[in-house]
Order: sequence, then structure tokens, then C-alpha cells
Amino acid sequence: MITAHENILKDFVDPKDRIPFEDWSLFTAIWHAKEFKRKEIISPAEETEKFLYFILNGAQRVYYSDNNKEATLIFTYPHSFGGNLDSFLLQVPSNYTYEALTKSLVLRAHYSDIHTLRAQSTIFNAYFNSSTHFALAGLLQRMVELQCYSSTEKFQSLLERSPHILNHIPHKYLANYIGVDATNFSKLINSVKI
Repeated sequence: MITAHENILKDFVDPKDRIPFEDWSLFTAIWHAKEFKRKEIISPAEETEKFLYFILNGAQRVYYSDNNKEATLIFTYPHSFGGNLDSFLLQVPSNYTYEALTKSLVLRAHYSDIHTLRAQSTIFNAYFNSSTHFALAGLLQRMVELQCYSSTEKFQSLLERSPHILNHIPHKYLANYIGVDATNFSKLINSVKI
């Protein structure tokens, strides 16, 4: 892996420099850089996700599509992990598409390499378990927002979690994520104090 990318990943995963060198060496060895073009499908629906991604630059989304309707479920952007995570964890075909919204540079690690790493390193096994728990907690919060919040409250919550998101994600996808018509999104932006 390229050292500059390794430093970005290290700052995200181990900001306090507590992971032993041996474990860190095992972890960094499994990541490889990959570029995607704007609107390129990173992981298509109906295929099993083979990679976990760490975003270096660009913006991506996971979405569900059925009968010409789309539902944007998740956004990823620097510096976060991404992919069709349910498919990755369960190794079953995905119901979702993972798409690059902009030109993107990612690091990716293959499922088999992560599986091996987890067997070799109790530190990274615990890290992946903890990350999965946080993802589940975020999903449950998102379900509450979808069922109980107004459009304005959903937008405010999104901005609280990710205040920089307006700089990364095109507005039509933010509108879809919140569940409002794209033509009404500018009214929503104007009604919320940013």
C-alpha cells in the first residue's frame, strides 16, 4: 500500500497510535488503492460484495432500485468505510447498488483477507466487531428518523451527523435520502439554519 494512504487510514483507525506494529503491518498489507469514475458502479445489486472500502476522496452512495424507484440508503465520503456491508458480512448477494457519485479514490480489502486478519489479530477482530455494532446503532437511529421525523427534522439530523455533506453530495441525492422531491429540496435548505 502507498504510505500516504496508509497514514490517512492510520489516522482514522488508530488516532492515538495504540495498535502494535505487528498488527498494524498485517492490517495495512491487505489494502489496495482503486479509482472509480463518476457514476461508475462499484458493487452491483445481485452480486456478493467481496470488498470493504475505505474512502480517500469522492462521494458514493448505496441505493435500492425497484420499478423505476430509487431509495438512497447510505452516503460514503472521505474518510469512512463503505460498501454493501450486509452482503459483505453475510457473503450473500446484495439487494443494493454501491455507486460512485463523483470520481473516487478508495482503498479496498478483500473479504478473505479481512477474514484472515480477524483470525490473526485479536485487536482487529475486536475493531471490526465494534465497528459493526456502531453501524447497527446508526441503522436503528436512521429507522427512527424515517418513521418519526419530519423532512426538516431528517435534514437537521443529517447535518448534525455530517455537517460537511452539502459539500460532497449532489442535492438530488440528499433529497432522495430525506424522502422529499428534488424540486422542494431548495425550500428545505432555505428553511433550515445551516
